[in-house]
Amino acid sequence: MFGLNAKDTSLLLIVAVLTLLAPFILNPFPEGSDLAQFNAGYPDLMQRFVIFGIFAIGFNILFGLTGYLSFGHAAFLGVGSYAAIWMMKLLSLNIIPAIIMSVIFAGLFALAVGFISLRRSGIYFSILTLAFAQMSYALAYSVLTPITGGETGLQIKPTDRPLLSNLADGEIGRANLFGLDMRASYEMEVGGWLFTFNSGYYIAAVVMLLAFYMSIRIFRSPFGMMLRAVKSNQQRMNFTGLNSKPYTLAAFVISGMYAGLAGGLMVAMDTQVGPERMFWTASGEVVLMAILGGVGTLIGPVLGAGLIKYMENILSKINDAILHQWFAFLPDGLENALVYLIHPFIGKGWHLTLGIVFMLVVIFLPGGLVEGGQRIARIFRRKKRTDSAADAAAKTPAE
Repeated sequence: MFGLNAKDTSLLLIVAVLTLLAPFILNPFPEGSDLAQFNAGYPDLMQRFVIFGIFAIGFNILFGLTGYLSFGHAAFLGVGSYAAIWMMKLLSLNIIPAIIMSVIFAGLFALAVGFISLRRSGIYFSILTLAFAQMSYALAYSVLTPITGGETGLQIKPTDRPLLSNLADGEIGRANLFGLDMRASYEMEVGGWLFTFNSGYYIAAVVMLLAFYMSIRIFRSPFGMMLRAVKSNQQRMNFTGLNSKPYTLAAFVISGMYAGLAGGLMVAMDTQVGPERMFWTASGEVVLMAILGGVGTLIGPVLGAGLIKYMENILSKINDAILHQWFAFLPDGLENALVYLIHPFIGKGWHLTLGIVFMLVVIFLPGGLVEGGQRIARIFRRKKRTDSAADAAAKTPAE
C-alpha cells in the first residue's frame, strides 16, 4: 500500500491512528482529578508534538542515514519561520503559500550552508554548522532588525494588509486554511473528561504524516541505501569511484527543508517569530530528540520529540505546592523531606531530569526508545514461545 511493504504500511497506519486519537490518548485523567496536570491533550502542546516531530524526522534523514551530525539545524527552522511570517504579512493569511515559501527558503539556505560545510566531515562539519547557525542568530537578533524584528521578533499587526486578504481597518488577521481558523476548536465533554479537537493540530498532523511517509520512502529507496553506504564507510565508497558529495548535499538540503517546514507550521499555528528559534540550544534539542528516540529508526525521532516536549511543558509546571498536595497524607517531617528531595528534578529543574534520562538511554539503550520497545517485545515473544512449547510438551503422550 502507498508503495510501502507490509511492515512500513503497518507502521504508517499505527502512527496515523495514534495521531488521530491523540486528544483521547493524551487525556487519560479526568479534569477534576489531581492527576489531570499530567494530561497533554490541549491544542498548543499537541501541535508542538507533531511540528517538532517533523523537525526531528528531517534531522534523522541527515544524521541517521549519513552519520553527519549537524549542530546548526535551528538556522533552517528560523529561516522557514521568517519566510512564512513575511508571506502572511505581505501576500496572504492562508497558510499554504507561507508553508511553501518556508520550505523553499530553508532549502536554498541549506544548499548554501551544506555546500560549504560538507567540504569537511566529522567534528569539523559539526562546528561549521554550529558557526553558521550562530551567525544566523546574530544576524536575526541585531544586524537584520528591519527584516527580522530583532529581539522582539515579528508578528501579525493591525497595520498589516496582506495583498490577498480582505481585512477591516484595525483588524488583526489570523492564519487560516481557506477560511478555516487555525485556532478553531471543538470541545467534547464525556463524564469527567474534556477532549479538545483543534483544527490547527489536525492540519499539522496531516503534514506530519505526509512528512513521515516521505521519510519512509527515502529510507527504503536506492538513494537511502547510498546514504547508508556513506555512513558505513565513505572512504571505501569513494575508492569504488562513487562521488558521495552529491548524496550528502542532497540529504542535507532535504533535512533543511524538513526544518523549514516545521518552522512554517510553527508560524501557521502561532503567528509570531523570534530569533531565539535559531539559537544553538534549539539545534541541540533536535539532536537529543533523535538520540532519545533512536537514531536511524523511522519512528524514533517522533517519540523523542514527544518525550522532550512533554517534559518541557508538563514536568516543568510541577512545583513545591503540588508536591505538598501529593504527600499531604504523610507526617509533616516525611512530607517535607520528600518535597526537598524531588524539588531539584521538577519545575525549573526539569533539565536535570532530562539529562538523567538521556544518560540512562545512552548507556543502557543505545538504540533509544525504539530499542527499549523492541526488547520488551522480544521478552513477550520469548515468553509466548516458551508457553507454547510447554503446552505442546504437556499434550504429548508419555511413552
